[in-house]
Amino acid sequence: MDGPTSVPHGLELVPDAILAGRASDGDTAAFEALARRYGPQMRACARRITGSFADADDVVQESLMQAWKQLDTLRDNGAVKGWLLRITGSRSIDHLRRRKVHPELAAEHEAAAGGAGNHDNPESAAVNGSRVAALKAALARLPEEQRRCWVLKEFGDQSYEEIASTLNISADSVRGRLARARVTLAREMEEWR
Repeated sequence: MDGPTSVPHGLELVPDAILAGRASDGDTAAFEALARRYGPQMRACARRITGSFADADDVVQESLMQAWKQLDTLRDNGAVKGWLLRITGSRSIDHLRRRKVHPELAAEHEAAAGGAGNHDNPESAAVNGSRVAALKAALARLPEEQRRCWVLKEFGDQSYEEIASTLNISADSVRGRLARARVTLAREMEEWR
């Protein structure tokens, strides 16, 4: 079947750099191809940080809108994956901060989102929810530069070199920031080991 919907799917094999270049020139089909390519990874990253599928979907939508508006800030079109995951990580953390303003609503939302599959073992669900909440709180207290490195490494599964390229810093700086973040998180999460 040929039609307008089959054209974007033809872009699935086009390299990131070309798609990003075309998208920055206003090609919505190229941007949609990037969104399809990296949307699942963005959603997984947002889900791990926010702890909620619904929040993750919201974060991905916000991230894609921000990326579309800021395509001209992408320095290396070949590094679009890291750039999208960095935006997603930042948006996820911003989302957590907004939820922190209304903790009673966040608690209800997390209970509703996380409780659906945990009816068999409420104690386990409560412990896991507390562990996730403690990690979110610890991440929120990290300095921004350490948090970004940690999110890109742990949730984005990026190498030190990819993180360095994404954040425009040296790989040694990435290593140092990650080491400090890990020490802080290990100390703050000690009771959950």
